[in-house]
Amino acid sequence: MLEIVLANPDVRRIVDRADELGVRDWYLTAGGVFQAVWNHLDGRDLRAGIRDYDLFYFDLSDLGYDAEDRIIRRAETLFADIGRPVEVRNEARVHLWYEEHFGVPAAPFASTEDAIDHFASTTCCLGITRAADGELRVYAPHGFDDLFGMVLRPNPVLAPREVYEAKAARWLAEWPRLKVIPWTDHSDV
Repeated sequence: MLEIVLANPDVRRIVDRADELGVRDWYLTAGGVFQAVWNHLDGRDLRAGIRDYDLFYFDLSDLGYDAEDRIIRRAETLFADIGRPVEVRNEARVHLWYEEHFGVPAAPFASTEDAIDHFASTTCCLGITRAADGELRVYAPHGFDDLFGMVLRPNPVLAPREVYEAKAARWLAEWPRLKVIPWTDHSDV
């Protein structure tokens, strides 16, 4: 999986430069990771359909927006040549704005991995980071079967049904071979 995703030159540049942001517990995650794999499976350009790249980090030392905004601005300069937005977010702050944005409350996350665990689909729960020894590592709490099987499965731990269904519809239009598992009543928490 890592070799496929790193063949996307945008992904390679982001993970090679991410440490320069000066944040800890960072992951490149979400669409820029799993959609590159879908593109590979469909024989498409690895960047096709990817709207942006999500770089999450976790910092409890300052939960104010200004601290996060300083990192966001640093990232705008660092990743200016990527060609798509690199959206950098401090996952320690998500509980402060999630309910206003999505209509349901969110408990504070304990780490970036905890935030990744809460994506709307289990297939999306993937991330790449650089370990202390310099090696890249993949976080995939639900494994790779659905990813390589192009199966989109709901993960009802936080995101509301509407979020999953909207993402599924958008992604199905871009990757028609996706098998979308519907959100069923037993998915509701």
